Amino acid sequence: MSWQPEIDELRRREELARRMGGPDKIKRQHDGGKLTVRERIGRLLDAGSFHEIGAIAGRAEYDADGRLKDFMASNFVMGRGRIEGRPVAVGGDDFTVRGGAADASIWEKQMVSEQMAGELGIPMVRLVDGTGGGGSVKTYESTGFTYVPRNPAWEHVVDNLARVPVVALGLGSVAGLGSARLVSSHYSLMVSGISQMFVAGPPVVARLGEAVTKEELGGTEIHGRNGAVDDVVESEGEAFARTRQFLSYLPSSIGDLPPRGPAGDDPGRREDWLVGAIPRDRRKVYRVRPIVEACLDRDSFFEIGRGWGRSVVTGLARLDGWPVAVLASDPFHYGGGWTADASHKVVRFVDFCETFHLPVVHFVDIPGFVIGVAGEKAATIRHGARALTAIYQSTGPWCTILMRKSFGVAGAAHQNWRKYNFRYAWPSGDWGSLPLEGGIEAAYKAELAAAPDPAAHLAAIETRLNRVRSPFRTAERFGVEEIIDPRDTRRLLCDFAHLAAPMRKPGPRSFGYRP
Repeated sequence: MSWQPEIDELRRREELARRMGGPDKIKRQHDGGKLTVRERIGRLLDAGSFHEIGAIAGRAEYDADGRLKDFMASNFVMGRGRIEGRPVAVGGDDFTVRGGAADASIWEKQMVSEQMAGELGIPMVRLVDGTGGGGSVKTYESTGFTYVPRNPAWEHVVDNLARVPVVALGLGSVAGLGSARLVSSHYSLMVSGISQMFVAGPPVVARLGEAVTKEELGGTEIHGRNGAVDDVVESEGEAFARTRQFLSYLPSSIGDLPPRGPAGDDPGRREDWLVGAIPRDRRKVYRVRPIVEACLDRDSFFEIGRGWGRSVVTGLARLDGWPVAVLASDPFHYGGGWTADASHKVVRFVDFCETFHLPVVHFVDIPGFVIGVAGEKAATIRHGARALTAIYQSTGPWCTILMRKSFGVAGAAHQNWRKYNFRYAWPSGDWGSLPLEGGIEAAYKAELAAAPDPAAHLAAIETRLNRVRSPFRTAERFGVEEIIDPRDTRRLLCDFAHLAAPMRKPGPRSFGYRP
């Protein structure tokens, strides 16, 4: 009367599923420097927390008497687990089974993993390796027909971007639907040496007359610099560690608020070197990251997207334990000027902050949009206007630190002028419709031409106008609210974080996040 025979059969099928593609395919995975999907899940999640769903889904063979002869597991492993004690959904491609191709997949498993994350309100982590259930021409032969494309579960992928944090890790050669799943996330990674990403791989591209390797077509040197993925790491272990750290700054869903973390760093800490951090010579550049890190909780800055849109630095951090988002200008690239790529980066980052209720701290040194023929060909003003619009549509708290330049339309994008914002200027502040250095010759052209000594006359005009450009003149007219000692920046930012915390409101934003 016992059901033990069925329990034994269940355990047998589970054991068959754990074989994945078999010893040869597992060895090939390891020889390529890659972990298997089950090893990846084990290293990503808290130890022993993985609860697998659909483990025995796959393709079975039966004998004439209906007894199971053999079993090939589906090439997608999914379930739920925990990261730092918090529930997450995880789904990973098993490249050892038909390279992740559609003829070995059960697309409903992908759908259920995405549904689970969205409806339970827990983060979604995708481990992408292969086509991610995408196409293979062998599918045509096995099914006996072709089909009009439909991306499985894509509606849930779209919905989740507006509901829960989504992280995607590219952990092999990722193509087609796998590539789309990788980039349709809030944070994406590739691993140097083992990850490539493309719409179609080298054999297909060769039909166009382009003979390229996987690295030449879609390696990390390409996608780590063009913004297709956010970051490149050196190992799978580093990818898992960064995933865990990224999620630590975020709520589990838009229905929650980002939790406060450890607050062990003195909010009143002052760094004396900050008083000389900005060169008096406006033509000189400086390292912005040490400045940013000095003002935040120690070791809390988590940079995102360092390889692209490089005149803008973006990342997450903490202020007296409170999670915040950070924007900063990097004068080592275009003097901090906004390019088309930098504008794309700003739009995506601001939308991300809005989605997950993160206050924004903006360290500003923006000379304007990048000018010249290359800037015009890149439609910089179009993309810059999108960035400006994203900032004006933001509803969360912002705190701006005017470190140096803030000029023109791009300089005006340092905050949302439709609402109250915290704003502090350093004595090195320099702002206006355009820099004096670029406008004197145009504004005083006739006067300079008529002067007996144009060079001396130009120097006299510059001296006169340099008095006018003093930030104290602006403060006299309340054009800037406060000029502060740079050494007080951390204390004021921690103040901001505490005041901003009750201003954060959970719930959906007016429109969904777009990757």
